[in-house]
Amino acid sequence: QVQLVESGGGLVQPGGSLRLSCVASGNIYSISRMGWYRQSSGEQRELVATITSDDFRQYSGSVKGRFTISRDNAANTVYLQANNLKPEDTADYYCNALVRPDPSDYYNAYWGQGIQVTVSA
Repeated sequence: QVQLVESGGGLVQPGGSLRLSCVASGNIYSISRMGWYRQSSGEQRELVATITSDDFRQYSGSVKGRFTISRDNAANTVYLQANNLKPEDTADYYCNALVRPDPSDYYNAYWGQGIQVTVSA
């Protein structure tokens, strides 16, 4: 099986920064696209940023210029550096990855359990 575990969330003041990490572990043959999504109270889950295996990056308009996504392929880890945080960024953040557990398998989407980010004075 494959597990994604997020860390680095918490409470931060407006204008502050957080660095979220997500480590994939388990049976992993290869990892394709990785990304971060978020969901605030009463809202649907939305895409924040994605990064492909060849480092092509995409960001939502609300975070572009403030957030940076990166990955360490050797460590099966994706990061989200979130700067100049705003109260509107408050949400549960979820890691997502397309993982091929075995060369005979298709790529499958896996989700982390989610981690809380609260931006408040």
